[in-house]
Amino acid sequence: MLGWFKKKFTQPDDEKQTAITAEESLPDPPAPVDAAVQPEHGQQEEKTVQGENTATQGSADADSSMFSRLSKRLSKTKESLVYRMDTLFLGKKEIDADLFDELEEILITADLGIATTMEILDDARKRVKRKELSDPQLLKGVLKEKIRDYIMESDKPAELVMPKDGPFVIMVVGVNGVGKTTTIGKITNKFKKSGQSVLLVAADTFRAAAVAQLKIWGERNQTKVVFQKEGADPSSVVFEGIGKAIDDDYDVVIVDTAGRLHTQVNLMEELKKINRVMGKRLTGAPHEVLLVLDATTGQNGVSQAKLFNDSVPVTGLALTKLDGTAKGGIIANVCRELSIPIRFIGIGEQIEDLRDFDPDEFLDALFDE
Repeated sequence: MLGWFKKKFTQPDDEKQTAITAEESLPDPPAPVDAAVQPEHGQQEEKTVQGENTATQGSADADSSMFSRLSKRLSKTKESLVYRMDTLFLGKKEIDADLFDELEEILITADLGIATTMEILDDARKRVKRKELSDPQLLKGVLKEKIRDYIMESDKPAELVMPKDGPFVIMVVGVNGVGKTTTIGKITNKFKKSGQSVLLVAADTFRAAAVAQLKIWGERNQTKVVFQKEGADPSSVVFEGIGKAIDDDYDVVIVDTAGRLHTQVNLMEELKKINRVMGKRLTGAPHEVLLVLDATTGQNGVSQAKLFNDSVPVTGLALTKLDGTAKGGIIANVCRELSIPIRFIGIGEQIEDLRDFDPDEFLDALFDE
């Protein structure tokens, strides 16, 4: 679970201690014993163990189901990457130049990017020369290891960006059509489930549909939305929203922004202004700048990330629509190129399909046989 959603579940030991009342601390009165119906000590222990085993089994089944769902939703990338590698390696007895050429095509097609692909293959070639690698079947493990290294090098604990006091402000950026507002709605649901109060701010004032869509998600999550009339200054909406969050003691503020890349210069200047206004209204804000990327756009997503990062320092990524693309290798390339941690991946339309990104879970599901 991402650190953002654990905030309300933790409680200091001293607070837990004071929560115990005098009545709770007293021993319970002894219950009357009926020898005819009272179970034996061994039977009681057996029932307790059975109950614990059932709960454990239920949790394991849920985890297995979620993993299976992730594995199935990554099927297009698995077909373009893992299954093609398996076919390539089938029956091969040695690693030669022809095998590396075919493997290069597979990796680039899966959108790992040319530079990332070359780096992976160079590492494999060095291992072959040092006689550390000779079996083609082991190349898949080398690839998985390298992708994990790229992801972990950019990984940073999400909770580190959270403030000690006041509302946690998240500024969400990205081009139109990547699923930005939907992602906001799903993240809001996660915060609400963890017991935190959330305020949404509609700072995309140039599209009436954007405000309307955010309002719909606000109603679904029973969350208030701060908005102004169409065409209003986005920064003034943000200033008002953060002020309300401070006054009403909200835990989280999520700000939706515009994504009109066809007016690129104006958009980036607007985002810079919003970023400055946030910092003036609340020191340290925004604490997280979350960039939403559509995984189906492939390498274009990397270009978008660089563009936004030049204007407002991006601290986290959400990759949507991974279930609809064979280019899931973009995850490795984004991490290698940008060194920005991935917070979420989207693998479907349902609320639970926005998953907290777990590198090991993702790679195990991707390379799952």
